[in-house]
Amino acid sequence: MCVTCGCGEGEVKIEGAAAAHAHEHVHADGTRHSHKHPHEHGHVHDHDHDHEPAHDAAAAHSHAPGVPPSRMVQIEQDILAKNNAYAQANRQTLAERGIFALNLVSSPGSGKTTLLCKTIELLGTYPVAVIEGDQQTSQDAERIRASGAQAIQINTGKGCHLDAHMVGHAMTQLKLTDDALLLIENVGNLVCPAAFDLGEAHKVVILSVTEGEDKPIKYPDMFRAASLMLLNKIDLLPHLQYDVDAAIAYARRVNPQIRVIQLSATSGEGMGEWLAYLRTNIAQTHAAKSQTVASLQAQIAQLKAQLEAQAQTHAQPKPNAAV
Repeated sequence: MCVTCGCGEGEVKIEGAAAAHAHEHVHADGTRHSHKHPHEHGHVHDHDHDHEPAHDAAAAHSHAPGVPPSRMVQIEQDILAKNNAYAQANRQTLAERGIFALNLVSSPGSGKTTLLCKTIELLGTYPVAVIEGDQQTSQDAERIRASGAQAIQINTGKGCHLDAHMVGHAMTQLKLTDDALLLIENVGNLVCPAAFDLGEAHKVVILSVTEGEDKPIKYPDMFRAASLMLLNKIDLLPHLQYDVDAAIAYARRVNPQIRVIQLSATSGEGMGEWLAYLRTNIAQTHAAKSQTVASLQAQIAQLKAQLEAQAQTHAQPKPNAAV
């Protein structure tokens, strides 16, 4: 649910089946537990589990009658806090397995799926998995599978974005291999996905040259949240009146640190730079995993040595007590 746009909750489906709650939860005291129940309930819960973003019907709209602004702010903070907890759990799982994950966000029709298919093709045998987010249909997931990668479809119904809870469920259903690349294609929307961390390493915003150059300043939250902008469909520039420099300047006005890659999945121009970006980050993810494993192994060896030293101390004969 999104308190900004008022999108609905309870219609999420993964591969055509209603998503069930089966996520691990971490409490303030560090304890963990998981439990499961279906989404398709029609009643309002009155409990304190942290698995549901919110059950307040009024929270579905930022303009809810009778709800004061202070209450709406608190509801939004609660929703985002719970989402961030799920995102952190996703991020930890991905890091432990050396999986590099990206959250691809854009307007509808920017060319995300075509770009993914071309990327999968150019990566060859490298293991890639895709989580597809759309309100309805499984067409994009079918296109990804036809490209040779495994994909899982999340249909959000009235929802306008993916959240970390949905992605966590999808990750458990995907047969992810260690050290793989996970690409999350979010619902086409330049507003709400900006606020929801999914556990990804980076948000990548895709801007097509068939859109306006001023998209970055019209939707600043998305371009501020992204670390990379892909300016897509540049093969069409000869046929358009599009100011590339202005688009990049607008993006950097919002986010001075944003990196920009100009490319076309159709012509292949710029795809080499995009693949180099992926390979560099994949290698860094693998290195971080190896470093973590080595650190844990060193800690285990140190603890083992301490235990052995303590055992030897206890095993030594004690001197006879003075008479």
